[in-house]
Amino acid sequence: MKIGIVGLPNVGKSTLFNAITNAGAECANYPFCTIEPNIGIVPVPDERLDRLSEIYNPKKVTHAVIEFVDIAGLVKGASKGEGLGNKFLSHIREVDSVVHVVRCFENSNIVHVDGNIDPLRDIETINFELIFADLETINKKIDIVKKKLKAEKKYQTELNLLEKIKETLEQGKSARTLDYTDEDLEILKETFLLTMKPMMYIANVSEEQLSKVENDALVRKVMEYAEKENAEVIPLCVKIEEELASLDGDDKKEMLEALGLEESGLDKLVKRSYDLLGLMSFLTAGEPEVRAWTIKKGTKAPNAAGKIHTDIERGFIKAEVVSYSDLIREGSIGAVKEKGLMRLEGKEYIMQEGDIVLFRFNV
Repeated sequence: MKIGIVGLPNVGKSTLFNAITNAGAECANYPFCTIEPNIGIVPVPDERLDRLSEIYNPKKVTHAVIEFVDIAGLVKGASKGEGLGNKFLSHIREVDSVVHVVRCFENSNIVHVDGNIDPLRDIETINFELIFADLETINKKIDIVKKKLKAEKKYQTELNLLEKIKETLEQGKSARTLDYTDEDLEILKETFLLTMKPMMYIANVSEEQLSKVENDALVRKVMEYAEKENAEVIPLCVKIEEELASLDGDDKKEMLEALGLEESGLDKLVKRSYDLLGLMSFLTAGEPEVRAWTIKKGTKAPNAAGKIHTDIERGFIKAEVVSYSDLIREGSIGAVKEKGLMRLEGKEYIMQEGDIVLFRFNV
């Protein structure tokens, strides 16, 4: 799964990417420093793997991962090819969701592409370009469906849906603000609308703002806007997160305590991004490896087995399932079995967050 990091030039986008991935993406104080997207693979923080490692003492521990993509800064007119607009739009089409970094801090040493700090203007600069691009897509699709409708009346439902989305876009609202049925989503599957992608805003604040972020006027504006857009907001001081990312172990813990934080903002971002995509983890545990596997919420046991190997899905018989909380409470798999807490689940079983699974199969 890919998450694109977007924002106007010089809002802290590449700094955030560096902090998340420690990939050393180039970061400089001029527009379009990022042209081709930088990509980083990031493990999803999961303390359950640490606890399972204490029980199984495995040779290997493997976290679930998310791919972050640092996409070039955007300016007005991108939907018409201004700046790096065409590249920006093509790169954003390839990601599954979007993290939009919004500058809420003042710093005279870091230029703003529009000359002053206004987070709502900045948000709308990008969102309107995405809306304009979607309007072009929708209008083309409507023309195609109208031609099909002349031959087959069944396309009326699709046309009604497309015109409803067009009306929403023309009001300056993203397509994600509408409610959709499963049938609607099936119709739209091949439309690839940019404003349908799940969105999360990062309100990039200064260290001084971070301590009183709940009452910060600029951050509140971002939160109010996001609520109307069916999007989430995480306030972060990206500069602090970059410092935290360079620390390990006790040093990192000490800095978090000094800041009054239980976890880094980046850990929160990665976890929330995972949830934003409708993802969850099931676990496998043994001496060879303790591992988290990424699946969509609502996945049935055989499809989850297929994440490990297609042969296991093809020859699926049963899944031996133990709840993570039961295993931790009882302390060993033997104690779990003695208390009858291990379950045998069949093909219709819907996987739950934190299931520890052994799949039985025959091929």
